[in-house]
Amino acid sequence: MTAITASVENLQKVYGQPGSTIAVKALRGVSLDFYEGESVALCGQSGSGKSTMMNIIGCLDRPTGGTYRLGGQDVSRLDDDELSAVRNKRIGFVFQNFNLIPQLTVLENVEVPLFYQSVPLRDRRAQAQRMIEMVDLADRGHHRPTELSGGQQQRAAIARALINDPMLILADEPTGNLDTATGRMILDIFDRLHDEGKTIFCVTHDLNVAGRCDRIVTLRDGIVLSDERNNNRPSKALLDAGRTGTSP
Repeated sequence: MTAITASVENLQKVYGQPGSTIAVKALRGVSLDFYEGESVALCGQSGSGKSTMMNIIGCLDRPTGGTYRLGGQDVSRLDDDELSAVRNKRIGFVFQNFNLIPQLTVLENVEVPLFYQSVPLRDRRAQAQRMIEMVDLADRGHHRPTELSGGQQQRAAIARALINDPMLILADEPTGNLDTATGRMILDIFDRLHDEGKTIFCVTHDLNVAGRCDRIVTLRDGIVLSDERNNNRPSKALLDAGRTGTSP
């Protein structure tokens, strides 16, 4: 039986303003399991709760009620330092705006998670080099983000997300700032990671992105509107053919 990578049970999040009786219920008892090697798209209109859900899954915020387990550990009540450690070791982030440090080179950006784990320079540099080779940026390692195209910056962000071999890859609108052709290239990388058994949680409003995932979860007003297997996801053979320009 496939292992559960992450699960939320009766997850609730309420936002309130100090001194005010007004409370906004962003999540209203969400319960979901995410399985090892699965790619899941979280969809919904603005205000549906998907950004709140992403922040909790990414250990960037805590729920008001309910539980969140990552790798079997209840992380919903950890303190800030403990959450930071979980983010650094277990979760790889890929953001819409790339979030690369402009003063650092590509190699140095990719190394950042290992720097915070006190990995020696020589070891983290070698590992970062392997990561940028994997995303076809070996010739850009000593360039800074401003010297890269949007697609190259996103590939650098993916390399950084993978350097710790995370339990979960969390992607927030990963193609939102890219043109169609470049976005397709980034999705090809995610397909390859999925083929390798990575667990991917993708927050998106783009139906093309959602259509590449195994499963589509849709939120509305803080509840799960639907949770469906994506039977229309292109087969691995078809995706491989698209990458190489050959017939499946």
